[in-house]
Amino acid sequence: QVQLVESGGGLVQAGGSLRLSCAPSGGTVSRYTMGWFRQAPGKEREFVAGISRGGGSTDYADSVKGRFTISRDNAKNTMYLQMNSLKPEDTAVYYCAARNGLGINRRGYDYWGQGTQVTVSS
Repeated sequence: QVQLVESGGGLVQAGGSLRLSCAPSGGTVSRYTMGWFRQAPGKEREFVAGISRGGGSTDYADSVKGRFTISRDNAKNTMYLQMNSLKPEDTAVYYCAARNGLGINRRGYDYWGQGTQVTVSS
C-alpha cells in the first residue's frame, strides 16, 4: 500500500500560478496510474487530471484544459500539477491519487493523499 503526500497549496490571486507536488511516503509512483482530484466546499469531489504510468498519456477535465498541466518524474518519485491562470472557482482541496490499473481513468483510484488547500482570491 502506498501513502501519498501532497504539497504546494496556498493562497494566490486570480490569474496567478501554483505547482502542486505529490510524493509517496512509501512505495514507488512508477507502478501506478496517477491523478489529481479536487473538492470545493459543498460540492462533490471531481476529477481534474490523470497521467499514465510512463507519463506519455494525459487526460484533463474540460474546466482546467489549457490552464493546468499534469506531469510526473518517476526518477524523483513525484507527480506534479502546474496550475496557471487560476480562477476563484478553482478554490478547493486538491487530492492526489493512485490506481493499480494500466490506463488513465477518471475513477477507480485505490490510494489517496490527505489533500492540500488551494485558495484563489478575486
